[in-house]
Amino acid sequence: MNYKLIQNIAISLLLARWRQTLVAAIGVTFSITMFITLLSFMSGLNDLLDGLILNRTPHVRLYKEIKASDFQPIDLHSKNSHAYNFIRSVKPKSEKLEIQNSAAIIKNLKSDPRVLGVAPKVTAQVFFNVGSIEMTGVINGVDPEAENKLFFFNDYVTAGNFMDLKNIPNSIILGKGAAEKMLAQIGDVVQVTSSKGDRIALKVVGFFQSGLQDVDNIQSYASISTTQKLLGESNNYLTDLQVKLNNILLAPEVAKEYQKIYEIEAVDIQTANSQFETGSSVRSLISYAVGITLLIVAGFGIYNILNMMIYEKMDSIAILKAVGFSGRDVNRIFILIALSIGVFGGFLGLLGGFGLSALIDQIPFNTNSLPTVKTYPINYNPRYYLIGSSFALITTYLAGYFPSRKASKIDPVIIIRGK
Repeated sequence: MNYKLIQNIAISLLLARWRQTLVAAIGVTFSITMFITLLSFMSGLNDLLDGLILNRTPHVRLYKEIKASDFQPIDLHSKNSHAYNFIRSVKPKSEKLEIQNSAAIIKNLKSDPRVLGVAPKVTAQVFFNVGSIEMTGVINGVDPEAENKLFFFNDYVTAGNFMDLKNIPNSIILGKGAAEKMLAQIGDVVQVTSSKGDRIALKVVGFFQSGLQDVDNIQSYASISTTQKLLGESNNYLTDLQVKLNNILLAPEVAKEYQKIYEIEAVDIQTANSQFETGSSVRSLISYAVGITLLIVAGFGIYNILNMMIYEKMDSIAILKAVGFSGRDVNRIFILIALSIGVFGGFLGLLGGFGLSALIDQIPFNTNSLPTVKTYPINYNPRYYLIGSSFALITTYLAGYFPSRKASKIDPVIIIRGK
């Protein structure tokens, strides 16, 4: 059969019912536009929320945990006997939180091809002396360059320069919440007392804001050397090793491996943030469900329009079959009509989705809890456009296939006799 002739007939039928055709195309356009906009916005929001946690969290954290030993000395005495030992109120050993032989561990970690980088850290529980009041807090002693490279430290420093921690001795970057409570400004000197009772004066060189209020109220940052000095420890004293991997999916496996090799505690990012990842997955699932529902609804609209078109064009279909068109040819005509609506409406929907997403991306979004975010987050992932166009073609094809089967089975003799 001449495909050009089939194409001309399909165009004629489309133009004969151009209002219904336009309504169907608008339905597809609206569905694709909202599908892309919804997914782009929800994905951008997920990326923003993930960034608040995941950007600041190592893929694998190595640390020493103070806890009671599972194996007690008395167990050695009765190891080969049938006796049972009952020990209560077991206390942990009096030891430091320091990671032993940390320099060698860091060297080995950096030589691992799976590791992107290592950032050492010293965590110190402190009291900020505000007049006669002591305010509890935590100072994280970090290497500013490594912290910025692996955890985007500079993005969360809202005032001051993060490199001042390295360049200015006895300096501190206060959490925004802690600074507001102490009414501290850049250049001020704050008094800090360690858990051992040692006091040191630190100069405020910046403010840090993660977007999590509970964190910003207690956490502050200093250099590793300043924190070691505050605790009265040597320059080998480290409490945490933060590891970033080239592939985050390897974190659970790598954490177990490191814990066994170095005989220290290791926790992976999936375990540490399991509830947060579940929330992101649920939000993405809801977005996809709503978007696909819009496309299916548009498909039913096309199905109804083609059904009405077939009912009204019974005479034309009977004449086509009477002059030699086969049922397959009639099938092709109506599938071509449906795909034409899908392609035209889908193309406009892709443009509309991109345009609406770009518009939302320019809307100001100012909040004190997220100072680095200036506009609403949008993710321009090409995958959403590919999914939207694919669903547009699939739903419109199915919407045209079933009515076309009905049209292909029409007996022209019955239709003409009825007339």
